[in-house]
Amino acid sequence: MQWEVVIGLEVHVQLTTQSKIFSGASTAFGAAPNTQACAVDLALPGTLPVLNEQAVKDAILFGLAIDAEICRDSVFERKNYFYPDLPKGYQTSQMDKPIVGPGVVEIRLEDGSTRNIRIHHAHLEEDAGKSLHEAFFQNHGQGMSGIDLNRAGTPLIEIVSEPDMRSAEEAVAYLRKIHSIVTYLGVSDGDMSQGSMRCDANVSVRLKGEEEYGTRAEIKNINSFRFVERAIKVEAQRQIDLLEDGGTVVQETRLYDSDKNETRSMRSKEEANDYRYFPCPDLLPVRIEQSLIDELQSGMPELPDAKRARFESEYELSAYDASLLTAERSTADYFEATATAAGDAKLAANWINGELSAALNRDGKSLRDCPVSAEQLGGLILRIRDNTISGKIAKQVFEALWNGEGDSADAIIDAKGLKQVSDSGALEAMIDEVIAANTAQVEQYREADDGKRKKLIGFFVGQIMKASKGQANPGMVNQLLSKKLNG
Repeated sequence: MQWEVVIGLEVHVQLTTQSKIFSGASTAFGAAPNTQACAVDLALPGTLPVLNEQAVKDAILFGLAIDAEICRDSVFERKNYFYPDLPKGYQTSQMDKPIVGPGVVEIRLEDGSTRNIRIHHAHLEEDAGKSLHEAFFQNHGQGMSGIDLNRAGTPLIEIVSEPDMRSAEEAVAYLRKIHSIVTYLGVSDGDMSQGSMRCDANVSVRLKGEEEYGTRAEIKNINSFRFVERAIKVEAQRQIDLLEDGGTVVQETRLYDSDKNETRSMRSKEEANDYRYFPCPDLLPVRIEQSLIDELQSGMPELPDAKRARFESEYELSAYDASLLTAERSTADYFEATATAAGDAKLAANWINGELSAALNRDGKSLRDCPVSAEQLGGLILRIRDNTISGKIAKQVFEALWNGEGDSADAIIDAKGLKQVSDSGALEAMIDEVIAANTAQVEQYREADDGKRKKLIGFFVGQIMKASKGQANPGMVNQLLSKKLNG
């Protein structure tokens, strides 16, 4: 039997407002537990929520970025459910009239193909508090949980896709695209490690060719791209194994355990929407004027797709390189600064996607923690371009910059004596020595046909590079060597 996976994602994006969605309490990350929750966040008697205007603007910006309908009249409801980190007993959210209606995003897969993923809607809501389990056990004993209400009331947009994705790869590509859009807009930092962006995955399977959807399971609160991919794959396989063994999939909420690479049941879901919603009596409907939409539209930054297209045309980059460089706004900005300093966009792209990316991954750093600035990398590339250093030596200089051994490529090159030997007289002397020391190889070269000569010349180049400690100009070496060997 051939099975098809059907995936829809609910992405929760924390907005980077200075205060919460209905109160003036701070949203700063990292404060001591329960120091940033005020009476409004807890809905204590006598308090009234006041809608954060910036949160509304941020939601509109996202809607415009995905060419969505903006609901001119938006309404807030109370989503009633019990959870220890929700002392109000409800979450102020939206259901019938969300602020952002249907939209679409284009995803690009590793093979270069593209797909459009429909977005059903995106609504504004407040975040709940946070339950602390494992870490709390260590300090307070097994069976104890702590509640931190600092997060309660932090503004969110919840972005709900249609079930259009058919693989874990597509789901990750979609999630990365959402991450790109919100960070380009500046409405969220998208830091999944800090919970700024979280994802619930709705996963079901059906036989290929079937129209009807299978029974889905909802996997809650996945907080990394890698875990989203792993969780979807393992859950899909669980459902397939269950169905092939004659069992049935039940609709439920599940949790992904990254240590065991498995999903486990959290609670059953009797129906698709198992919450009670009531109109919020404390908040008036939100009327959005067209003039505000027009104002926000006119101030939109360059978004990932537009930037990718510009990088391809303006800098003559491949679609692959342009996609890598524009996935994150910080990477795109770093590239443009490097390309300007270096005067060579293609070399800048190669170094960022290659050596720099490898170093960041190796040391577990993000670009904002990168020890090599765009100006420093641009200066290094300049010295490759003017033949001051070879590509091989450039890697040594880069490593020295990374380790903080100098303020610039020039300073490191001078301090370590790494300048490339481009003096024809000096190179000829080295070549003569190598030829004199390897008469048998010279004879072999001269007796060989053109095809074999190309391979044999590599031996001589290697000897010369060894003699020069890697500092001989490779281009000049090949030119002078060919002249002498063929003379």
